[in-house]
Amino acid sequence: MQNETENSEYLDRQRRGRLVFLSMLIFFVTPIVAVIAMYKLDWKPKGESIGELVTPAKRLTIDNPVILSEGTVAPANLWKEKWSMVYVTAACEDACKNKLHTMRQLHVSLYKEIPRMQRVLITTSSNVAELKQTYPDMLILNQPTVEISTLGNQFNIKNEQAISANRIYLVDPLGHLMMSYKPTTDPALIRKDITRLMKYSWAG
Repeated sequence: MQNETENSEYLDRQRRGRLVFLSMLIFFVTPIVAVIAMYKLDWKPKGESIGELVTPAKRLTIDNPVILSEGTVAPANLWKEKWSMVYVTAACEDACKNKLHTMRQLHVSLYKEIPRMQRVLITTSSNVAELKQTYPDMLILNQPTVEISTLGNQFNIKNEQAISANRIYLVDPLGHLMMSYKPTTDPALIRKDITRLMKYSWAG
């Protein structure tokens, strides 16, 4: 009787062990099989980014000091620790002012994520007093002219000059230019895009 009980318990443990092993196998193998199937079938999930991905992402550098509108040198870690919404222009005229307003609305709409984002204007214009008054929390880089132009050129993509593109550019908290938005992109879609990126990002 005792042997029968021991055999029964042994068989139960063996079955449980097999079930655990099978479960682990399914858990680890299924994602691999799914990825291989997606690659073979060239299947892409829905919900892709609204913006245009910069591939490969461009690491932004500040090789020579650039000056903020208040006269201080921009920090070396300008592009680090936070997400950045960036606009590049020469003189900030109507199209620029409209885009800066859109950027502020987008920033405000992030609610609890506001501290994780900064807005940056790169401009060769020396007259930015009105902009600074209107957008006191926006970083404005505008001096010296040569260094500012060099910095702005890092946002050129697909043979398009950033200074005249009227695009919003997105820089990740590791300092990479990784996304841009066409002038005609609906701000609501940009917000949806940015919110999703920030939600699934550990950085910033």
